Amino acid sequence: MPTYAALDVSMKTTSIHVVNEAGACLWRGKVSTDPKLIAEALSVHAPELARIGLETGCWSTWLYHGLVDLGLPVVCMDARQAKAALSMKINKTDANDAEGLAQLLRTGFFREVRVKGWDAMRVRTLVRARSGLLRAQLDLANQLRGGLRIFGLMLGTGAAGRFESQVSKHLAERPDLNLILFPLLVAWRAIRQQVSELDRVIRAIVRRDQRCRLLMTAPGVGCMTAISYVATVESPDEFTSGRAVSAWIGLTPTRYQSGNIDVPGRISRRGDKLLRSYLYEAACHLLTRSRSDSVLKQWGTDLRARVGFKRAVVATARKLAIILHAMWSKNAPFDPGMTPAEAA
Repeated sequence: MPTYAALDVSMKTTSIHVVNEAGACLWRGKVSTDPKLIAEALSVHAPELARIGLETGCWSTWLYHGLVDLGLPVVCMDARQAKAALSMKINKTDANDAEGLAQLLRTGFFREVRVKGWDAMRVRTLVRARSGLLRAQLDLANQLRGGLRIFGLMLGTGAAGRFESQVSKHLAERPDLNLILFPLLVAWRAIRQQVSELDRVIRAIVRRDQRCRLLMTAPGVGCMTAISYVATVESPDEFTSGRAVSAWIGLTPTRYQSGNIDVPGRISRRGDKLLRSYLYEAACHLLTRSRSDSVLKQWGTDLRARVGFKRAVVATARKLAIILHAMWSKNAPFDPGMTPAEAA
């Protein structure tokens, strides 16, 4: 009789619950969070193992690939859906969560999540590291502006080089503030240098990747948008259409329908936030700065006149995600005459 094992993962230990096809518990216990130790426990307590399930989380990629390498049938379950099902239990414990996941696994009432490969995860980690450094750089710049503004010292707008020279000039004139704010300037300068290093690494990856170069033929799509799209989507064959990609990224409107009520909402904002922001920036560039004419730009410009700039940019970003999927699937460069409907 086939058996099903569910894992409720924490940093140190993993709760395991094994059930048979009828839902009866065969074994439950805890082991250290390590693929080899989990595999050893399952080999003893879960004969004829049909499927292993674990929720999405910070350890899921490592455990998934570790168990797959050991030849075990593993699926990754959507944590949001699992949480809704597990909330029916009165007492929340790791053992109870593992039991609930095992029953979901046995009945098939779960949404499987595709786990990305290590190459895609390394690129995504690189892009996120750059984004984190940029946020830290912006925070330090704002602290410097605020600290100088208290004493009536204003900084003008301009490039980073002009910002640094203005701060250095003010600190040279005020030795009492130099002791306080100079360490922030040093940290800002160091982070800016590290961002430049990561930019060089990303540009080198994009130059070697034919997929990124292909996507960059679309107007508004630069290195960051292309590499984020490739690393996040990973394979266009995983999606039935470009519309599925835009929904997966979180660029499609939500909907609430019940009886006579049918209310469309804002975009879902589910999925990769960073890729969504890069597509938004690409759409902004397409509608405001791009000099190349295309059906997509004309469509976004007409929509902007009817619904406003921000909504038009979001809609254009959604269409751009669809067109990029079509370009990747067909291995064809951007066609200015391609309509969003044709790409979908």
